[in-house]
Amino acid sequence: MHFTFEYIEAEYRTLLDMGYQFVTCQDAFDQFRATGQVNGGKLTVINRVDVDFSLQRAARLAAIYNSLGIKATFFVRLHAKEYNPFDFENFRHLRAIQKAGHEVGYHSEIVDQAAIWNEDASTALIRDLAIMETMLGEPVRGAASHGGLTGLNNLDFWADHKAEEFGLNYEAYQDGVMEASRYISDSEWVRWKAYENGVRLDEDQRSPTQHAIDDRSPLIYLLVHPDTYFDRHIYEN
Repeated sequence: MHFTFEYIEAEYRTLLDMGYQFVTCQDAFDQFRATGQVNGGKLTVINRVDVDFSLQRAARLAAIYNSLGIKATFFVRLHAKEYNPFDFENFRHLRAIQKAGHEVGYHSEIVDQAAIWNEDASTALIRDLAIMETMLGEPVRGAASHGGLTGLNNLDFWADHKAEEFGLNYEAYQDGVMEASRYISDSEWVRWKAYENGVRLDEDQRSPTQHAIDDRSPLIYLLVHPDTYFDRHIYEN
C-alpha cells in the first residue's frame, strides 16, 4: 500500500539530490546509438511511462515531473478499452503533457491487433502511427510494446523488424539500451523488479533509489505505470 504519488515523487527527488539527470527515451536512444553512452556516462535516469489504463493518472505524474523540472516519455495506447485518447479530458491531458515538453510515444499492440482483426501487423502499425501523428500534430519518434491479456507478445514483431523501417527512431526494447542499463520497473504493481544487462535480478525488489544508493548504477532505465500510483488506495477513481 505504499505506492502513492507522494512516494514516487520522493523517489524522483532523491535521485535528483544524488546527482542523477533525467532524459527522455528519444534522447537516450539517439545518444546511445551515436556514442555507445547516454548523457556522456553521467549519472542518468531514462524516464519512461507506459500509460496502460489511465491518462488521468498519467497527468498526475506529468505534474510531478513539471514541478521537479524533469522530462519523461509517455507511451500511449490507441486501442485500450480502459481509456480513449480522444476523450475530451484525456486529449486535454495528452496535449498538456506534450506542451510541457515531454515526449509522447506509441504503446504498441500490433501482434494483438493482427490476431484479433486477422490482418498484417505491419499494416496495423503503419495505420496507428499515421493516426497518432495526426492526433499529436508531430512525428512519433518511438514505440514501446505493450504487454496485454491475449497471451501474445507484442515484442515478437520486432524480432524481424527495425524501427527505422516504419519511420521511427527507436523501439524501447531494441538497440541494446536495456542491456546497457539497470532496468527497473513497477509493472508487478506492489513491488519493484530489476534487470541487469537484460537479465532479471531474482528476488530484487529494491526501489530505484535503493539501487542508486547501494550500487551507484550509472544508468537507470526506469519504467513506471501511472496506474500503479494513488493518493489513498489503488481502487480510488
